[in-house]
Amino acid sequence: MRVPLGTLFGARSGDKGGDANIGVWARSDEAYAWLRATLTEDLLKTLLPEVRDVSRYELPNLRALNFVVRGILGDGVAASTRFDPQGKALGEWLRSRVVDIPDELLP
Repeated sequence: MRVPLGTLFGARSGDKGGDANIGVWARSDEAYAWLRATLTEDLLKTLLPEVRDVSRYELPNLRALNFVVRGILGDGVAASTRFDPQGKALGEWLRSRVVDIPDELLP
């Protein structure tokens, strides 16, 4: 079913200088398996087109993925013209993006 990613997953984001990170987590092992297989660096770039340089890190004990997005804030908070110059809304922006999630994973 096509639903917002946030229907099933939580996220939190932040920044350090010109870089941002986005943590995404699942509430069940089954949902994490889907997240791990599906939310790749390439899909993140598709869902958030302003992302160019990204690395993904897996945190299986937390059922989570962490994405480090380099350079998205340019020279940093004080120099950014983004709607979210601190990167705090990137996680919610990602959660709002619509993706195909298997029906059996949905509440």
